[in-house]
Amino acid sequence: MKTAEVTNHTVILSAMVLLAVAPSCQSSEAATGATDSKAPPGQVWLTPAQVAQSKIEVTTVGEQVVEDSIVTSGTISLDDLRSGHVFSPVTGRVVKIIAQLGQHVKKGDPLATIESPDIGQAVSDTHKAEADLIAAEHDLRRKRELFAQKAAAAADVEASEDTERNAKAELERARQKQFLLRVGNVDAVSQTYTFPAPIDGEVLLRNINPGVEVQGQYSGGAGNNCIPGLTTNAVCGELFTIGELDKVWMLGDVYEIDLPRVHVGATARVTTIAHPGQVFTGTVDWISGALDPNTRTAKVRCTFDNPDGILRPMMYATAAITADQRKSVAIPRSAVVRLGDYKVVFVQIGEAGGQVRFERLPVLLDESLAGLYVGVKHGVDAGQKVVSNGADVLAQQM
Repeated sequence: MKTAEVTNHTVILSAMVLLAVAPSCQSSEAATGATDSKAPPGQVWLTPAQVAQSKIEVTTVGEQVVEDSIVTSGTISLDDLRSGHVFSPVTGRVVKIIAQLGQHVKKGDPLATIESPDIGQAVSDTHKAEADLIAAEHDLRRKRELFAQKAAAAADVEASEDTERNAKAELERARQKQFLLRVGNVDAVSQTYTFPAPIDGEVLLRNINPGVEVQGQYSGGAGNNCIPGLTTNAVCGELFTIGELDKVWMLGDVYEIDLPRVHVGATARVTTIAHPGQVFTGTVDWISGALDPNTRTAKVRCTFDNPDGILRPMMYATAAITADQRKSVAIPRSAVVRLGDYKVVFVQIGEAGGQVRFERLPVLLDESLAGLYVGVKHGVDAGQKVVSNGADVLAQQM
């Protein structure tokens, strides 16, 4: 009996030991498994589901076209070859407005009509010059006949010839002025002058209304009347602006130090305050040959399309002008994460155990260049898979 009792106690103790050891073994195995699945420092391991949920995207590192851009500010302007500015050649009063703002006109279409005494004066000057020439020719003819009969001195004939030449010159001047005014459809009887449209286009600006006095560019004394401060009720300057908005200019300033890197034909990406986020792509077609002595900058003109007409003259704009282009090992700018003074990227190093593994690598970049890609000096090599979207999410997992 004693031997059997000892045996039973031994079995019971063994069972209790096994029950006590079993949970600790299971905990050890669980701990071992957890250690195996934990990412080492500098790495992040995610399941494919987590990768998809975080919208992480990778891009293979390779050579890309990187470019250097020069950013300048300026204003939108009309294309000078596709715009016309109308001034009044004569002084008068506006009696009729024919073309309205926003109206499309053809070259030669009437814009407005004024009544002007300068019209009648121009015709009168021509008729007077014609009469003076006829009188000078008659006088010269008589002097020559008298001189042939030795009844007049040679000096009288020469004086008569001089008078005739002066009369011819005055007649030519009067006819040229009348012809200049006749380009605007002069009616000498009613003394009205009609402004013609200089080009095809839209009426963008109108500075006159019926009854307003306008000062002429060619009439006598108009210069003094157009001095600012001396004219209160008269319009001295531009009356109409006709132009097309489907192609416009952007005029910017480039500093002297950047001029060697700007070339005609370079691409220019223009943005405006009025339309944030919208980029208009154009081309540099002119660079000024002289610098502004005060700002030490040169004017640069960019031409670009404006099919919707949403860009208007005098809008403020910013242009990024492409200076240089070259191929280099580059990564998307969105792949770069800034950690204090350091810049890092995440690269995909493989998959194991049902997890996608990413590693953080410090990089040295050439950030002097602009564009969607940034050149890599050190840190990653061509062929590696760099995280181009979602790098911030991985940085938060570290």
